[in-house]
Amino acid sequence: MWYFLKRLFGNKSTILEETNDMKKFLIVGLGNIGLDYDETRHNIGFKILDFMASQEEFSFETAKLGAIASFKHKGKSVLFLKPSTYMNLSGKAVKYWLEKEKIPLENLLVITDDLNLPFGTLRLKGKGSDGGHNGLKDIQNVLQTSQYHRFRFGVSANFGQGRQVEYVLGKWNEEEQKVLPERLKRASELIKSFVFAGAKNTMNQYNGT
Repeated sequence: MWYFLKRLFGNKSTILEETNDMKKFLIVGLGNIGLDYDETRHNIGFKILDFMASQEEFSFETAKLGAIASFKHKGKSVLFLKPSTYMNLSGKAVKYWLEKEKIPLENLLVITDDLNLPFGTLRLKGKGSDGGHNGLKDIQNVLQTSQYHRFRFGVSANFGQGRQVEYVLGKWNEEEQKVLPERLKRASELIKSFVFAGAKNTMNQYNGT
């Protein structure tokens, strides 16, 4: 993490540490619990957070409504959440941890798959519709707002008519598996940038890449 910050800010990182009050963030990776859902496209939110945990050497622990992990660095406190409520009821877990940790809505980031983006494409947005995604739909219903950041990871729409559910709950194909490690690394960098550089800078640098 320190290496990333040094690249991002150079010598300014020490200034940020001295001038910024501690800010808390909630990073939520959406997915479904259970072995049947491992390595499926719909679980990309879980997969990105698991990748970050392996790279940054933190671990998840079972807690209320999900698995959580946290770290503090350079004036920021970050809580990672993998809801255990299943995708369609994600809002309950998000609301609980936002309120418990007193995290402002503008510091919420939800990671989800997106059928409308080519495979591996990254897109951060500050608001928007649920796009037909049941996880986002439930979060919006529970929070009563769509004014929160969401990070969409493209999984493409390479499926025939009437096979959408089968596709998103299907496992990565051989070609996708070859590209995933690099895309996961890029996705983790986007999340770090969101926390330490801000949403606007992150959108300019990462959207569409």
